[in-house]
Amino acid sequence: MKQKQTITLLTFTIALPVIIVAATGILTTAGPGNFEYETIRGSTVVIYGKGLYKHMSADVAIQGIAQDVVSLFIAIPLLLYSLFKYRKGSLRGHFLLTGVTGYFFVTYLFYTAMGMYNEMFLIYITILGLSFFLLFNLFDQLMPKCQKNNFDRQTPVKFAGSFMIFNSIAVGLMWLGVIIPPLMDGTVYPAETEHYTTLIVQGFDLGLLLPISFVTGVLLIKRKPLGYTAGVPYLIFLSILMTALTAKIIAMGLNGVNIIPAVFIIPAINVITILCSYLMVKHITEKTPEF
Repeated sequence: MKQKQTITLLTFTIALPVIIVAATGILTTAGPGNFEYETIRGSTVVIYGKGLYKHMSADVAIQGIAQDVVSLFIAIPLLLYSLFKYRKGSLRGHFLLTGVTGYFFVTYLFYTAMGMYNEMFLIYITILGLSFFLLFNLFDQLMPKCQKNNFDRQTPVKFAGSFMIFNSIAVGLMWLGVIIPPLMDGTVYPAETEHYTTLIVQGFDLGLLLPISFVTGVLLIKRKPLGYTAGVPYLIFLSILMTALTAKIIAMGLNGVNIIPAVFIIPAINVITILCSYLMVKHITEKTPEF
């Protein structure tokens, strides 16, 4: 019972600040609007110039607002729903809550590291810290309880695991395609660095998130307990993240940015990720863990 109270408290203390920062990102519009800025590397970047993301580059600011919409209207309801199911003793709810928490942890890790400093910085690091400790507690409870017999024999582990491996390799190659050519031709700095200090997204993906996806996919195919414990939450996290990425692509398209071929590729991957998550959760046998 004490563990449930801790999880409940952490969940609500994450939900409130996320609502505040996401709504602020969506609704604030004060400022002069787009203007050009010369970076320390001598390139010119168009700065968004308004709202919470006024110091971000225009294309990244648009993406941030799109992700705020997904966080506010999809991720927060999922967080609260999964908490409700978790408190009922549902193993599916536990997995779902873990995956959604992972989404908030990764999202606000990126916001803290990449977002230009703004009024919400202290709230970003609050969400980051709270979501880390919530994720730690959820995994701590889940790991000793979750075994492959919590999933029926029809669980599509090979399909889901193979997709995780494929996705990690495909995204990894895409990011290397951004990084390596400038190193080869001597320009060193990819255009995607814009006015930021480094390639935050590519760095965290290549160094952390993609290797986790690859290894977890292998463990899932082998039906290892850790494959189930980490794989299902990862797929749920990835489903929400890919939904946010789809929203970003749409937002960029509405603002006149060329989104071909991403507009076809990203939603397709998003659908597959959601399908994998659904099938994995569907095949969980509701053996209530003792908390």
